[in-house]
Amino acid sequence: MKSKDPLRLDAVVLAAGAGRRFGGRKLLAPWGEGDVLGAAIAIARQAPIRTLILVTGAEPGLGADRQGVSIAVQAESWDQGMAHSLKAGLESVPPDSQGVFIFLGDMPRIPPSVLHPMVEALEAGAPAAATSFEGRRGHPVLVSSHLFPALLKLEGDQGAREVLDGLGHRLALVPAPDDGVLFDIDRPEDLARDGGGA
Repeated sequence: MKSKDPLRLDAVVLAAGAGRRFGGRKLLAPWGEGDVLGAAIAIARQAPIRTLILVTGAEPGLGADRQGVSIAVQAESWDQGMAHSLKAGLESVPPDSQGVFIFLGDMPRIPPSVLHPMVEALEAGAPAAATSFEGRRGHPVLVSSHLFPALLKLEGDQGAREVLDGLGHRLALVPAPDDGVLFDIDRPEDLARDGGGA
């Protein structure tokens, strides 16, 4: 019996915001042996993907020479909300993509163990998969190409949430081993939590 071909998956890392609550340049803040964005990209690279698309906005140079980044794209309307950054990323995905992981550049602690179960959920027929921890939905999310048209119609700062909420029980939830799927960097004090920088 012939084994099923693996899904053609790609990833988008959203790194377009200005980081105002942080005071600016938060994605370049020290984290581990590098910076916050570098940690997020390293996690994304552990997913079974072909291309990694980094979407920048407030700081266009963030994507320059980043190890593991296939395409760096500038979201011209980044200041109009996350939906515009997400669209810039999706529009850069290879046309034969069957699904896209959506990562946030300010989330450096996502446990890689959630990534393959998310893929398995899509392979089993779910239109999308998301992580969860203690009843709260987290990141990343993995969306099938069937949802791309709906995501491309989004406006404002809602990201993929509205589309995922509309799936109801068809959204597969993958339990995470820790709260890294909820943890993001908003303010400088967040860097001191669980392995951050100085």
